[in-house]
Amino acid sequence: MELTKEQLEKEIESLNGQLTGDMFQDMDIKDKIHNLTMKLKGVKPMDSSIDCVGCGS
Repeated sequence: MELTKEQLEKEIESLNGQLTGDMFQDMDIKDKIHNLTMKLKGVKPMDSSIDCVGCGS
């Protein structure tokens, strides 16, 4: 099921609230935020006609 723009924004907001300021603890959260932001904006890696395999967006 595809998430709506509102659902993605709420999830990103929720994840941002979980950030601790510790780079190592925040890595997974920041990765999830990055993936959700990519989906929200419909962004694909430059020079790529296919979906991003590296980050799962």
